[in-house]
Amino acid sequence: MRELLHREYRNRRAFQNYLGFYAGYKLRFLMVWLMYVVKAAPAYVLPILTAEVVNMITESGLPPEVFYQRLYWILGIGFVVIVQNIPTHMYYVWLMSVPCRTVERNLRSALCTRLQHLSIPYHTSSKMGSLQNKVTRDVESIENMTRMLLDTVPHIICTLAVAVTVTAIKAPLFIVFYVAAVPLAVVLYVAIRKRMAQTNREFRKSIEDMSGRVTEMLRLIPITRAHHVEDVEISRVDRRLEEIRKAGLQVDYVNSIFGSVNWVILMLFNLFTLVLIAFLYKKGILKIGVGDIGLLANYFGTITGTVLAAMNCLPAITKGMESVKSIGEVLECPDIELNEDKPEVTTVTGDFVFDHVSFQYPGCEAHALEDICLHVPAGETIALVGPSGAGKSTIAHLVIGFVRPTAGRLLLDGRDMNELDLRSYRTFISVVTQETLLFDGTIRDNICYGANPTEFELMDAVRNADLMTLIDSLPEGLNTQVRENGARLSGGQKQRIAIARALLRDPRVLILDEATSALDVDSESQIKGALDRLVKGRTTFIVAHRLSTIRDADRIVVMKDGRIAEIGTHQELMAKGGVYAEMEHKFSAAQ
Repeated sequence: MRELLHREYRNRRAFQNYLGFYAGYKLRFLMVWLMYVVKAAPAYVLPILTAEVVNMITESGLPPEVFYQRLYWILGIGFVVIVQNIPTHMYYVWLMSVPCRTVERNLRSALCTRLQHLSIPYHTSSKMGSLQNKVTRDVESIENMTRMLLDTVPHIICTLAVAVTVTAIKAPLFIVFYVAAVPLAVVLYVAIRKRMAQTNREFRKSIEDMSGRVTEMLRLIPITRAHHVEDVEISRVDRRLEEIRKAGLQVDYVNSIFGSVNWVILMLFNLFTLVLIAFLYKKGILKIGVGDIGLLANYFGTITGTVLAAMNCLPAITKGMESVKSIGEVLECPDIELNEDKPEVTTVTGDFVFDHVSFQYPGCEAHALEDICLHVPAGETIALVGPSGAGKSTIAHLVIGFVRPTAGRLLLDGRDMNELDLRSYRTFISVVTQETLLFDGTIRDNICYGANPTEFELMDAVRNADLMTLIDSLPEGLNTQVRENGARLSGGQKQRIAIARALLRDPRVLILDEATSALDVDSESQIKGALDRLVKGRTTFIVAHRLSTIRDADRIVVMKDGRIAEIGTHQELMAKGGVYAEMEHKFSAAQ
């Protein structure tokens, strides 16, 4: 299913894509509709039985035994038709629920899979709340639309078929009035369809923006509280909520016009038909029984009610189609890592060559990196320093494969990384960042994330990360639950868990991106031994602002305005008295 979505979603209309979701369930949906006809039989049979009873009562000269015999038959038929609804309705719901729930799961799986493969620049430029909204709310809207269609379409077909058939037998003249109700409804829908689609699209965008705003608000609550700017944040949210309120009112307004105009026109049409039936009957043109008059009026009321119900479903269908377009923004997005059909990386020694590498972020005029030439031999520890925006993290992202050079080549063990399957390459790297991401689970789960170690390997990583003191102090040890983002742990403890996680992977390439910048000096010194054991024998890139963490690096690369300003050991750069020496003096003076 996920492959089907990825392969066929692009360049098709929303309705075509929607049908494609359920392409494998055509036979099942046919069974759903057939079962609907059976379960809904009372709605179509009872008016016929009612008309027959009225005709029997008003018919003169009908023998009592014939009257009661017919009445018992009507009672028996009516009882069977009504009671069968219980098992057939249960079977109908089961037939309908399986494809609906399956496609719901598959769509969410396809979206999550696509999000995992979309590029890092795509994610950094997208709002998290908006993406969450597509996975949850939009998929739910599609499922609701499907259930509604499975209820509405067979109901319309059955109602029209039964009403037209009975009318053709009883009073063929009135078929033209029944048929006229359908195109009338279609004309009304076409007249307002574009406006409905536009208002639903604007409302959907407002909801997505609000989801992103709420996600950001929740993430910033500690900062908001610390700076006593709760009112400012509440005001920002309230402004977005007001925008949603106005967009929602516009949707309701358009839908109300659509619904009320439909109702009035179809009810007037119904009234006209009822009066016409009475007129023709009184003139002797319509030669039918009294019960048949009620039957015709009943069926026409049913038809207009059915058409109204169908028209009232159209706003929900418009909303559902907008949701199909919304998830298409993810499923058809071309900004993905192109790893297919590229050779997998089976071994890594960790030799990197930046061959005149330049990089420019989409939409930015300035280059983040420009003409970088650098050779990093396997096993070397190289530090990247410089002011914010100098290009340090961009180099780290190139090494990880988050982004690719816009000019030049980045070679891994002599092979151009553009020609490699970077998914397989990343099994040989580990990244320790400034903000350690922990999920809601045990310490063991967080350390073993992405790995399946033996108990000996796990404990060895724990010891080398200097985590034993923490583990021994906890009653449940490694099985201690930590909240989302490690709310119960200190910054140093979370970093040790990240180091243990990295050690467990036994990477050939290591990236330390501001790994200790959020720690105080004491915490930094406490984990220094664990970091030293982590980098030993591995090609390591250290991104740092705090110069005390990189003095022992094999080489230090000083970045400035996207270029390499200086390169050398700590002693060499200090002796040179250039940019690095100036940074070191400022850092020392600030201590």
